[in-house]
Amino acid sequence: MTTELEMLAWVSGLTLLMWAPYILAHLANVGVMPALTYKADGTALPDWADRAKRAHNNAIENLAPFAALVVVANLAGISNSATASACIAYFWFRLAHWVLFVAGVPFGRTLTFTGSWLAQICILYQILAS
Repeated sequence: MTTELEMLAWVSGLTLLMWAPYILAHLANVGVMPALTYKADGTALPDWADRAKRAHNNAIENLAPFAALVVVANLAGISNSATASACIAYFWFRLAHWVLFVAGVPFGRTLTFTGSWLAQICILYQILAS
């Protein structure tokens, strides 16, 4: 397996786990039965949990183009130090994005989002330049 595909698996796994904190916060906020019966769906989350939910949604939105780029590169046989480094960077930027977004660190989510976007642009460039 290439580094790019391995990092796609890691990014997918990370995205799969991002829902847990805000769901646990919802359960703690309203109780198990109201949460499981959907009676408390409109209940506001604590600020940090709302940010966690928004960060998760952002991760899902960005997973699709990242996955597409990795798959296209793999099918085209494009794997080099630039694509591998970009995929590794993407993973760390997405992890940092989630942490800084949830923590509410000013400028943190913007800088890490930009880094992950640039990593995707790097992969795209490698595909189009080949």
